[in-house]
Amino acid sequence: MLSLAAHSLCVRATGYQQSLHSIATVISGNKTSKIVRERLKKEVEKMASQFSGFRPGLVVLQVGDRDDSNLYISTKLKAAAEVGIEAKHIRLPNTTTQDEVLHSIMSVNENACVHGLIVQLPLDSANCIDTELVTNTVSSQKDVDGLSCINAGKLSRGDLNDCFIPCTPNACMELIRQTGVFVAGKHAVVIGRSKIVGAPMHDLLLWNHATVTTCHSKTPDLPEQVGRADILVVGAGRAEMVRGEWVKEGAVVIDCGINHVPDETRPSGKRVVGDVHYSSASQRAGYITPVPGGVGPMTVAMLMENTVQSAQRFLLKLRR
Repeated sequence: MLSLAAHSLCVRATGYQQSLHSIATVISGNKTSKIVRERLKKEVEKMASQFSGFRPGLVVLQVGDRDDSNLYISTKLKAAAEVGIEAKHIRLPNTTTQDEVLHSIMSVNENACVHGLIVQLPLDSANCIDTELVTNTVSSQKDVDGLSCINAGKLSRGDLNDCFIPCTPNACMELIRQTGVFVAGKHAVVIGRSKIVGAPMHDLLLWNHATVTTCHSKTPDLPEQVGRADILVVGAGRAEMVRGEWVKEGAVVIDCGINHVPDETRPSGKRVVGDVHYSSASQRAGYITPVPGGVGPMTVAMLMENTVQSAQRFLLKLRR
């Protein structure tokens, strides 16, 4: 199977593309995530054969019963089953107190059969719960979401081999690698500074030797900044805010946005779009992720990767 970069070169060489970057090559998260899951399945089977049926364990802890959280969790559980991970869903009622949530987390921390623990956010509780305290209570060795201050700190100082990298930025890096474009030496622009996407994305690009600019709601010259980006990662949470004319010709555009906009032609009355205006940006970018079918599937795949990696680290300690 040709890589995205090889396919793009073939298209240009045969003359089907009028100019070097007239139509962007689509970076499919669906296809790439399938490849990752198949690789992880083989790794899990190898562990099981070497250690008497051993399987990585994952716990998804949910507070409340939000419909969107239920959908995300079902996707994660399905991916875990496909890979061979033993996944368990713990749902606490929305009357749960902070102390009860912390007690549940600490109980999972102490369970040697669990190698990954994620707390589904946002917390849907009638009581006041400190989200930071909750995520930081998760053992850093089981924090496969990469959200604890310990893992975030290690990432910020470049200890990439000694931490769990948050799943969405990790997914973005994998999709960039699929293009064949080298990150080192490139000018990368990240729009958004959230703890889940923007901030760790900045760190990850930086320690992969890109020159990184982070933009946010107070950035006064956003179109100008975007126009300088060889690699553009957008996680701002605003539907189609990045216009195609802003994009540098030939840039790699990674869209982390998931937004619902009205659409009377759809049975639901709405459709999903990203933070980038896809139709115009695809006329200038060299590579671009679609929404849906781009970063989303890869984020789930990276959660599975972190869980398998955690189980491998656990087995390594047993050998010593």
